[in-house]
Amino acid sequence: MCTHPLDLAKVRMQTAEERGRSMMQTILHVFRNEGFFELYKGLSASILRQATYSTTRFGAYEKMKDWASGGTDMTPPFYVILPMAMAAGWLGGAVGNPADIINIRMQNDMALDPKQRRNYRNALDGLLRMTREEGPKSLFRGLHPNTTRGVLMTASQMVSYDEFKNVLVNHLGMDSKSIHTHFAASILAGLVATTVCSPVDVVKTRIMNEKETHQPAVVILKEAVRSEGILFAFRGWLPSFIRLGPHTIVTFIVLEKLKALGIGMHS
Repeated sequence: MCTHPLDLAKVRMQTAEERGRSMMQTILHVFRNEGFFELYKGLSASILRQATYSTTRFGAYEKMKDWASGGTDMTPPFYVILPMAMAAGWLGGAVGNPADIINIRMQNDMALDPKQRRNYRNALDGLLRMTREEGPKSLFRGLHPNTTRGVLMTASQMVSYDEFKNVLVNHLGMDSKSIHTHFAASILAGLVATTVCSPVDVVKTRIMNEKETHQPAVVILKEAVRSEGILFAFRGWLPSFIRLGPHTIVTFIVLEKLKALGIGMHS
């Protein structure tokens, strides 16, 4: 709810054929030319994506980590939690793929020519129309870059959060249950995750925005680097970080509180 306009700006910047507007200019352009509520275009798809993608990867990772730690509060070693995070990320990316496509299409719809617009009413309408008009297989378009992004995002975000939290607690003497510790670890994790995932995120966005994908992700990446330069891979990095930073903070702080509440109730 809080970061959706930034996510929309990121998608618009990533799908733009030419480099031009900054993040703030993109948001102001949408506000002035399309209206305030267009900043929340695709919100239903965004919520559906979080309910599928994020629920799956967080649930799977925490369950595997709990199993590896034997039910204790100790975080398993890096080499143990990394493959767990990668597996959870791949699973989340696969489960959330249909909602992710609708999310990107709805956010970018007004940037297209009127004849090319899809005009999905909401996430459910988008899923039904896409299945009917383009076939069930279209719901998994861009699956490879999306699951790759899920692997990179979960591995970089969750593993780095746990590692940063360990450093803050064991080396800087911070309280493991303090909200300040969770805040600091989550903002650092958001920074790492945004940087690691940016190249795959840009390619994934471009593939999912197309009605038909004729080229593999590697070819799209090579052509984009050749025509737009290497910085193409980090287009929309700032809105991605500004979106992912607060999103990561809220997510991990709430997760920590829910875990503490669960432990308290269990006791």
